[in-house]
Amino acid sequence: MRRLLLLSALLLVGACAPKPSANDGAFRVALITPGSIADAAWNAGAFAGLGQIKDSLGAAISHIEARTPADQEEALRSYAAAGYTMVYGHGYEFQAPAERVAKDFPNTVFVITSGQQVAGKVVPLIFRIHEATYLAGMVAGALTKTGKIGFVGGMELPPIKLGYDGWVQGAQATRPDVETRLTYLGNFDDAAAGKEAALAMIRLGVDQLHHNADAAAIGLFGAAKESPNVYVYGANADQSALAPERVIGSAVLDLPRALLLVAREVKENRFTPRVESFGLESGVISFATNPALTTIWPAGLAERVQAARDSIIAGTLVVAGVKTP
Repeated sequence: MRRLLLLSALLLVGACAPKPSANDGAFRVALITPGSIADAAWNAGAFAGLGQIKDSLGAAISHIEARTPADQEEALRSYAAAGYTMVYGHGYEFQAPAERVAKDFPNTVFVITSGQQVAGKVVPLIFRIHEATYLAGMVAGALTKTGKIGFVGGMELPPIKLGYDGWVQGAQATRPDVETRLTYLGNFDDAAAGKEAALAMIRLGVDQLHHNADAAAIGLFGAAKESPNVYVYGANADQSALAPERVIGSAVLDLPRALLLVAREVKENRFTPRVESFGLESGVISFATNPALTTIWPAGLAERVQAARDSIIAGTLVVAGVKTP
């Protein structure tokens, strides 16, 4: 049934525009997300980027959600077969299927967010979000009253583990004896599971919570609202608005900026396949603080965080074992 829905969606895309031909010159860009664009973070940011590509470059665009590996590969192949110039596979999990599909479509550019390597015209956008989670961790280590912090991930994927590692390293910089807990939900959509995972940590004394769980993290914010003296940190977007009285800050990823950068190069015929890595120095990655809660920060913490940011950019502070390119 899922495959039928996927194919139906792609047929509708074809019905809404002239059938592409090899030399019609149209600039067509597709986005495949692994989850809902209503997550207020990872997928929502990519969808906003697709909109900017349309508005800034005049691209014909299409989006589809594909959750399983089989559906993801099928969507990549269907878009390429339909003549799309570029296809964004939004997530680490798209790397392997994109490499398989790309062998049959040498003229299509496949961009994999949080990807791994260049393979022909399969190119990765690497987001060093762990640099921002380090800064978040510094704040958490300084603010925790219990000495216990937690992290909720959607799936156990390398970029998410790096985010956790950065969070822990940052917390240890301000609280060397901090205790840490990590939970993977096994999905990015189950807000109820996200809430229960957060509550389980809170019952164990965790009072600072970070995440990289997309829509499932909505439950984490709910858990914090119900629990006195518990604070949370957003991921992939400034999520302060989700719980203004509880969100200390967010590890922010400016996805629209990153996606538009590559699309513009392709549109202007100056694209060269390469690894594109974004860290704090790029402005694509940042740690956004919630002004409503900076009043609870201890004296001198803001200056320490700024100094750490400068050191990361300079390459003198290495986060999660990953040196700044």
